[in-house]
Parts: sequence; structure tokens; C-alpha cells
Amino acid sequence: MIIREIRVTPVAFRDPPLLNAAGVHEPWALRTIVEVVAEDGLTGLGETYGDLGHLEKVRECAQALVGMDVHHTNRVYSRISSLVGDVVSDLHGLTGMSTKEKSIDRVYSPFEVAFLDIRGKAANVPVCDLLGGRVRDAVPYSAYLFYKWAAHPNGEPDRFGTALDPTGLVDQAALLIKEYGFRSIKLKGGVFPPEQEMAAIHALHEAFPGVPLRLDPNTAWTPETSIQVAEELGDVLQYLEDPCPEIPGMAETAQSLKSRNITTKLATNMCVVTPEHLPPAIASDAIQVLLLDHHYWGGLARSAQVAALCGTFGLDLSMHSNSHLGISLAAMTHLAAATPNLTYACDTHTPWQDGQDVVSPGTLRFVDGAVPVPSGAGLGVELDRDALAVMHEQYLRCGITSRDDTGYIRRFEPDFTVKRATW
Repeated sequence: MIIREIRVTPVAFRDPPLLNAAGVHEPWALRTIVEVVAEDGLTGLGETYGDLGHLEKVRECAQALVGMDVHHTNRVYSRISSLVGDVVSDLHGLTGMSTKEKSIDRVYSPFEVAFLDIRGKAANVPVCDLLGGRVRDAVPYSAYLFYKWAAHPNGEPDRFGTALDPTGLVDQAALLIKEYGFRSIKLKGGVFPPEQEMAAIHALHEAFPGVPLRLDPNTAWTPETSIQVAEELGDVLQYLEDPCPEIPGMAETAQSLKSRNITTKLATNMCVVTPEHLPPAIASDAIQVLLLDHHYWGGLARSAQVAALCGTFGLDLSMHSNSHLGISLAAMTHLAAATPNLTYACDTHTPWQDGQDVVSPGTLRFVDGAVPVPSGAGLGVELDRDALAVMHEQYLRCGITSRDDTGYIRRFEPDFTVKRATW
């Protein structure tokens, strides 16, 4: 099936003031929607980051892929590899270091997802069948808690409320669980000193007994602090995600925990972000859980290969999320449905989008904290062109071209510094 046309549309949607180690989310989040049209009229959808440097690479590659075959992904990957050139980095740094390989995989991913969407529609099967077939009919997701302001400065308060202390986080968790049925909870940390964030975990544990908890400070701590936190929280945590920077720091923490008979697992989506990072991480036992993310692991098929490799070496799996829309949620659900060794519920930012989407409503839904695999062929979602047009107009008007959590918070807190091995 030959590619006749590729449409690339940047979009923007409202985002609450969610705090993290790098700063705070701006009022508008950016994404890029990719539509691949084949000669027979079948269309496939992909979704990726919206930062301008990345968007420009996606646009350049889109033009170069016209005339190629959606089945010939090796050739497509080679073509993209020859075009990406310099490393494409982001300003927030919350997905780990940028490398050329990672930049190539980031650009390739939305096209690969769109190709699989087309191939699934042509064969009248869901994408998960192209990845080996589903091993679960619904994919569990986790409530993703954030410290947050009541509103963006000079803006109206949002319905999620303030969350700057344990009480606010418990209220936030109660709201998300009530509306989505989540059965596990993750807290984005790295915002306040570790003692305060441990108090929040204890409050969540008390408010929701038996619900698995995770904490992700985005490398804001030293190995010494990471060890102290893991020792104090103990079995309260399902896993501790990226407490300190880089593979050596994670390995030091993991080895110390093991020597103290502390069973807390260390997870990452920051220190292991390309295949080249896996050998040293595995050799040093730096991580026990990998958070897959098809957006920067090179699409769904390559992520499935990484998942199989993790199974070989005994690494558990979850799935990373950023501020995504429904095309990404559908792709994540198909991948997770076809991954036998997916150990933990996946992350998702979907509640924070509060109904904003570019896919037609009704196909994706949460039932008891899980998303049933869409029943249609391909990804099983259709583009809502009216919504796409609105979000594209918002992109043109919002004045934001790259996500910059640090620059935004410094408008209101000039002395803010990124928290990296700070505590």
C-alpha cells in the first residue's frame, strides 16, 4: 500500500498548572497529529510531541515518505534516519537525555502507528492483532496525581482544585478514582522536600488502604536520599520511579537497598530511554521496572521487541505517559493489550485533558480504571475533524511553540531551579 499523502497538524489544548521537578505546565499543551493516506483511500492516524524542533522534523520526513509502502517499515526507518540529523531535545528534560537514536525513534513513531492503523483496517483486524494478539481485553491505568495550583496565574480556578499538601492530594485521588475507577495511584513528586512527599504517600496509604502506590520525583534526589525514602516507605510503595539521576546513581541506590534487604523496586523512564541503555542498566541491576513509551522507543513494534527483551532479563514493565490525546491512548492500549509481561497498570494523563480530544467520542472509555481494547479495525478510533480544527486554531493563537515548564514557573517564581539531585 503506497503512501499518497501525509498531513501533519499541530494542535494545542488547555492544560492545568501541574507541578513537577522542572517547573509547572503552561496553560496550553502541544501535540502533533499525523494522518497517512494510502492509495486505496485508507487513512491511518498517529500522534506525537508538539515542540517546534520535533514538529519541523516530522514535517520534513512526511514529505519524504510519500510514495513509500506502509509495509516497508525498515526502508521508512532508514529514510527517516538519514533526514533527522541533529539531536532533537526538549526543554523540560522529563523523559531523560536526548540522543540521535532517540530523536530518530521519536520522529519515526507516529508514522509507524499510522501505518499499523492502515494495515489493521486493510486486514479488518485491530492493531493488537498485528502485535501478536491480545492477552487482555482491557488495559488497567493508574490515577496520576500532581501537586498543582488552583489555577494558572490570572486564570480561573479549574475543577480539580488545589493540591499542595496531603489533604489536597487525597481529595484529588478521590475525584479521579470516583470518575475513572482507578485501582492504583501514582504521585508526581520532586516538587517539595522528600519529607513532605513521604507524608503525602502515607496519607494516600491511609485514605486508600490496599491501593498500590508509586512515587516519581523525576531525579530530584541524591542516591542517599533515595535510599532513606525507600527504607522509610518500605512496602507502602509498589515502586519508586527515577528517584536519582542516571544509571550509576540508580545502580548505587539499588545495590544499597539490596544490601539492606529492602525490597523496593526502582523504575525508570528517564535513565533508560534507548536500547543502548539497556545493557549497562541490566548489568548493574540499576532498574527493576521499565516504563515503556512508544513515542520515543520507536513505535509499537519496536516497543514490543523491548518488552520481550525485558522479559528475557526479568525486568517488570509499566508504561509512561505525557500530556497525550486519544490517538496515543488508543495506541498505548493496543500495545499493552498485546504485551504478555506488562506487570503494572499504565500511566495516563487523560483525566487532565478533561474531555478535550481529537478522536470521536465514545470509542475510548474507562471501566473500573481500565480501557477496553477498541473493537474496530486498526486503532479503532476516528478523527473528529471539527475538534482537530479547533485545536489547530488554538495552536496558532496560543503563542507557545515548545513546552517550557521551567521558563513558565520563573515568570512567577524567578529564583526557581530545576530539581535534579537537589535533596
